[in-house]
Parts: sequence; C-alpha cells; structure tokens
Amino acid sequence: MKIKVLTGVFLLLHIISFAQDKLDTLPKLDLTKIALVNQSDSYVTFPTDIGNLEPLIFEANVNPNFVIRERADSKLMAILTPQIRLRMYNKESYPVQTPSYIPQISIYHLLSETGPLKKTSVFGKIAHHSNGQDGSFYKDSTLTEINFETGNFATNFIELGILRSFYNQKRNALRFFKSSVEFHPSGWMLPEMRGTYSGLRWHNSLLAYKLPVDKLFFSESRRASFSVKLETTLMLDQINDWDLLDLNRLNAALTVYYHPKFLEDIGLFVQFYKGRDYYNIYYHNDNSTIRFGLMTEILRF
Repeated sequence: MKIKVLTGVFLLLHIISFAQDKLDTLPKLDLTKIALVNQSDSYVTFPTDIGNLEPLIFEANVNPNFVIRERADSKLMAILTPQIRLRMYNKESYPVQTPSYIPQISIYHLLSETGPLKKTSVFGKIAHHSNGQDGSFYKDSTLTEINFETGNFATNFIELGILRSFYNQKRNALRFFKSSVEFHPSGWMLPEMRGTYSGLRWHNSLLAYKLPVDKLFFSESRRASFSVKLETTLMLDQINDWDLLDLNRLNAALTVYYHPKFLEDIGLFVQFYKGRDYYNIYYHNDNSTIRFGLMTEILRF
C-alpha cells in the first residue's frame, strides 16, 4: 500500500514539475516582439499568381524595422519603418511600375500584462503613402481613365489601435488580435483621390502561431512551425456612391505560413486576397488572387 502511495506521489510531483518547466519555458513576449508582429511582413512572391492581377514576375514587400527604445523591457517604444512595396511585371523589359513608398513611424505602449503572454498594448502610427510619380492622375481631360504608369498618387494617414496577445495551452498556440482605425484627412490626399479613395478604414486581424509540441518546445532556438493570419479592412466613409452594406467596402486576406526546419530565416506562404488593390494608384481595381512565395521569419521566440 505504501509503495502505491509513494508511486502516486512521485507521479504527481513529476506532472507538476513538467507543467512548471513548460510554464517557465513559455515564449518570452516583450513589447518589441508585440510591435514587430504588428508590422507588415517582408516577402517576395513567385510568378504563379492565380487571379485577375496582371502577370507578374514577383511582388515584394521590403519592410525593415528600426526599433527606438531605452531598454529591452521598455513599456514605451517607437519603430521607424521605410517600407517599400513593388511589382515587376511580366512584360517587355520586365518593368517595375510605380512602387509604393510607405515610410512610417509607430509608437507602442504596453498597457497591462496578466501573466507572461496575456498582454494589452496600444499603438499610434503616422505614415506617408505615395508612388514617386508626378504625372497627371488621369490620362486625358475626360477624367475617366486612370494614368497607372506615371500618374501621381499621394496620401498621408494616422492609425490608432489596440493589440492583445493570448496563449492557448490546449492548442499550444500564441494568438494576437489587433483592431485599429486608419484616418486619411481630406487635405492630406490628392484632390483627384477624394471620393474614390477611402479615408476612413477599420482594420481587424487575428494571428495564431502554432508552437512545437516535442522537445523543441524547450529549446532556445524554438520557433513557430506555422502560423495563420486573417485580416479584414472595412471602408467606412462615403466613396463611389456605395451603400453602407456594399461588399465592395470589405477587403479580406487569409495567409498561411509554414517554416520548414531546413530553412533558417525564411519560410513559405500562401495567401488568399479579395478586395480593392492596395498597390497605390491601382486602388481603383478589384483584386482577387491566390499567391505563393517566401516570407521572412515572422517571429522568433
């Protein structure tokens, strides 16, 4: 009887010890990592898009982030990002037409934390978005055909939002939720864009990182094997005479990212996108695509 009791106590202590070890080795999540998760990912696509985009050699998003903080555990910090997005078209001479320049500075503040992974932060961003062109917005005096090749596109905007992180022990996944409002004052955009380019947008996103469940969970080189990100944007202002419930107001994207063990700092992704084109002056076009490519490692724990 005593042997059974001692065996039971031993097993109980072992389970408690394992649970404590796992708790102690949960991903370390500070404000810097939370902020970097919120910044858009750097990627390059393969020339295999499925949808209604013009044939591309690739689309790339170059998004380096320069962190400004006092200490690693600071609860207030800034990120400076000289973001550039470009498309190389599958045409003669493979032109790169009207890249998107989106330099921005973001401020993050950690509001609260209840445990190592349940945290709430707020952020504010001010950014510029242009295409580096100075030609007429329209091709002719009829003001109906857009000058996509050399037409000027420029706007400035402010974004304010909240970020929350959670850990799901049952699924061994780290989750992030973001909700924000993006505002483009009328005087901050070109007159030709007013009434057709949305100046008030509500963004929401849900991102889940699946953590390894084997011995790699306890290693210092631990990383998420794959992640899933769902993003939506709802255009709220009066544009294009759309009704309030018009589905044209909704942009949505689903991105699935996989990090194979044989790759160090990049992984593979597939993305499904439906909505208005996000590529500067091309915003007049509807974009429905499935695309594949390489993406920088989203988050290292």
